Amino acid sequence: MFDTLTPLEAMDEARFDRAVARLRADLLDAQYSILEQARTPVILLIAGVAGAGRGVVVNTLNEWMDPRHIRTSAFGPRDEAERLRPHMWRFWHALPSRGRTAIMFDAWYSETIRDRVDRRIKRPAFGRALQSIRRFEHMLAMEEAVVLKFWLHLDAGTQHARFKALEKDTATRWRVTPEDWHEHRHHRRLCKVAEDVIRQTDDPHAPWHLIDARDTGLCELAVGRIVLRALRATLAGRPPRPAPLPPPSRAVAEAPVAPVAPASEPAGASRPMTKAQYQPALEALQGRLNLLLRQPAFDARSLVLVFEGMDAAGKGGAIRRITHAMDARYYRVHPVAAPTEHERRYPWLWRFWRDVPRNGRTGLFDRSWYGRVLVERVEGFAEPADWARAYDEINAFEQEWVAHGAIVCKFWLDVSPDEQLKRFNERSRTRFKRFKITPDDWRNREKWPAYLPAVRDMLARTHTEAAPWALIGSDDKYRARLDILRTVCVRLESALG
Repeated sequence: MFDTLTPLEAMDEARFDRAVARLRADLLDAQYSILEQARTPVILLIAGVAGAGRGVVVNTLNEWMDPRHIRTSAFGPRDEAERLRPHMWRFWHALPSRGRTAIMFDAWYSETIRDRVDRRIKRPAFGRALQSIRRFEHMLAMEEAVVLKFWLHLDAGTQHARFKALEKDTATRWRVTPEDWHEHRHHRRLCKVAEDVIRQTDDPHAPWHLIDARDTGLCELAVGRIVLRALRATLAGRPPRPAPLPPPSRAVAEAPVAPVAPASEPAGASRPMTKAQYQPALEALQGRLNLLLRQPAFDARSLVLVFEGMDAAGKGGAIRRITHAMDARYYRVHPVAAPTEHERRYPWLWRFWRDVPRNGRTGLFDRSWYGRVLVERVEGFAEPADWARAYDEINAFEQEWVAHGAIVCKFWLDVSPDEQLKRFNERSRTRFKRFKITPDDWRNREKWPAYLPAVRDMLARTHTEAAPWALIGSDDKYRARLDILRTVCVRLESALG
């Protein structure tokens, strides 16, 4: 594969200087046009062998373009905060908003390539990692991002000579590290792994460009010209959206959705639970939950609780009964509203990746990322193509959390129309509850029939073995709270052993 590198055009110094001057002006024009449109984020991934000049290329791009609108990120071994969260967490933080540019060293490929070169992962895990990367880049393209990936290549002989030359000069000796020499000793295997990566992840919407890095100046010129062509093509018209990817294997459960934990009484029990029955059962379950969260095994896990349901279904009340059992230092409640103008400038899952709980912590979501396939679908805030692809993206998103060790519990609180009306009227009459009822709640009630098919699709297409839904009847709020607490305890006991 590396015998098909982008050829470098030979030119004398004067011609090279003219080409660079023209390219710099054109890149700035294109960058500012992209910024003005504020529609397209630009992601430039610079990878390659050690000594190929990746840092020089990144510095040059920042010099040729306006660095005030560029975020440059380098990703080495994960630090403590990054190790306590899913692998992709740090890359989501580095994504640019619409109109801006991100330049990344290696990015989401570095750890996968390094682990495969050093034989820390086997081929099946390697393949799964690349499949996950392809889905991530597909999502970026669907969000209209320009994704360009560059592999700067040197053969082993040129790499060795460059290292030796750098080491001879005291001013540049620091640039050659023991890790560089380690990579040189494994040059052949690195190239083989890189060829596999490039072959499996070279997509039209996220293409790889293989650049001969023997001449640093010509390498920079080649990279800059490719970036300019891509930006001009984007400015000329919206690029076609990529073809759908096949769904992840076993992503969607075929079985109908059912509560994870058994109800405290047979389903459909007609007699509401009394407070005298409820209070001691609540305290017992809260104590059980508190003990589970203090187990040493939970230090390497995290807990994610997702609450969805119609207005007045009891989400807030259930969350409060759970948090009463927790140490306030180790949980956070996320009340999810419509995205802000700033949040709309990023991929729609971006704001939820910011709230990933670290190991030993709990995140509780009062509404969640499922708004994409519920309110945004019903209200027409998302195009049909966007909410239709969200099911697979949500499954992949939750699978990332679970793979890291998160225990994900999702609850649909099912309230009847009659009970909802009763609660609405009670809120309107009670002074300290009036903030809970808004004109939007009454308007949403009129759209109940439109929400039902959206809810059915959501439950059927995102009920997975890793992140199952629990369907909770919530007309009896006491029983619903106990069922939710019991479900959380059962999941924790199963996960922690």
